[in-house]
Amino acid sequence: MDRSAEFRKWKVQCLSKADLSRKGSVDEDVVELVQLLNTRDQFFTTSSCAGRILILDGGANGFEVQKQNCCWLLVTHKPCIKDDVIVALKKASGDAVLKFEPFILHVQCRQLQDAQLLHSAAIDSGFRNSGITVGKRGKTMLAVRSTHSLEVPLSHKGKLMVTEEYIDFLLNIANQKMEENKKRIERFYNCLQCALEREIVTNSHLKSKEKKDPPYTRKEKRSLEKACARYITGENDEEPDREVDDPGICVNIFPEDY
Repeated sequence: MDRSAEFRKWKVQCLSKADLSRKGSVDEDVVELVQLLNTRDQFFTTSSCAGRILILDGGANGFEVQKQNCCWLLVTHKPCIKDDVIVALKKASGDAVLKFEPFILHVQCRQLQDAQLLHSAAIDSGFRNSGITVGKRGKTMLAVRSTHSLEVPLSHKGKLMVTEEYIDFLLNIANQKMEENKKRIERFYNCLQCALEREIVTNSHLKSKEKKDPPYTRKEKRSLEKACARYITGENDEEPDREVDDPGICVNIFPEDY
């Protein structure tokens, strides 16, 4: 089975599975983004979260809360109010933690160049912790992530350790982060739409040009482009060094059973 056929098989299998998340459906703020990706031949989403504010009640042995071994006292994908937090904290028996988790999206891509297109759109939209991983079996995954999270302990052994005024202060910060998170999602959607449309136009133009140009002409043009590149590189070598904000691409190789 060739790579394209195998990718189509993975896509059908993934999108036909039941949603096993706690909510059981795609979050409202990312529905359009997920649909945009899944309607394209070269992508499909494997998991997503639009961003959320939550309070977790872990054990009384420290604040290293593991989600699978704790009680979810509150979770919302919208701005949160203090009264809801106070009510939730009354149920705490261990070490309760207030968290804001930003948008995260995992997308499997047909080829590395498809993942690079998504990666550029994500970086340009503010998701600067995004990265690409490539597995030995040919699976190319893009994770869209950012770093503007928040995690603050509020209680210990069920006893509230902070004032209501401080909780109000924390919620203002968490809600601001939620608002910024939503703006970044919208920017990502718009950037991605533009990038995909630009790619269609470029590919169409290249195919049309290849039909018109004989092979020897294209070869001559490539030689000319290389000569121009050497000339430009020579000029740039004389310019002073400048700081460049280059997020780069993270490529990891997973084991065969990934």
